Amino acid sequence: MSRGREVLLVALQGFQLAFLMLHDWVPLGRLNDISAIRRTLSPIQRLAGMLVPGIPALIAFALSVKYFANPQPAWAAWWLRGTYAVLFVGELEAWWIPYAFGTTEKRVALYKTLFGRTHAFLPPRHGIVVNTLHIMLHASTLATVILLFMDWLAR
Repeated sequence: MSRGREVLLVALQGFQLAFLMLHDWVPLGRLNDISAIRRTLSPIQRLAGMLVPGIPALIAFALSVKYFANPQPAWAAWWLRGTYAVLFVGELEAWWIPYAFGTTEKRVALYKTLFGRTHAFLPPRHGIVVNTLHIMLHASTLATVILLFMDWLAR
């Protein structure tokens, strides 16, 4: 992978890791609604929501930093591709499939409670609005997946 792509990869991973670790805990203006999150989710739910995706992302980030400008072992490259592919599939399941095709009334109600006061620029569909902060995360995850798989295909 070229140096520029490696820098971009580490920057994207850093953003994603910061998002996963902080978005339910730190107020970000209209990008999140910490009061709604605190009212709706228990600290254990918020901790699980942070650690389940955050630990694999932290490991992937650490591997990218460790092997920066050096050849990665095959297992590390597979860890990165697998981690970000699974994260992206999770984002599709959590946001884009319900947005495009609909979901349960329970999920719609939960998303309205958690994200109804956050900034969004897409129109609502099936009661779901993908907010701006999550679009930023999903775009960075997709860019990460593309970078990782382009590098793999180029080998």
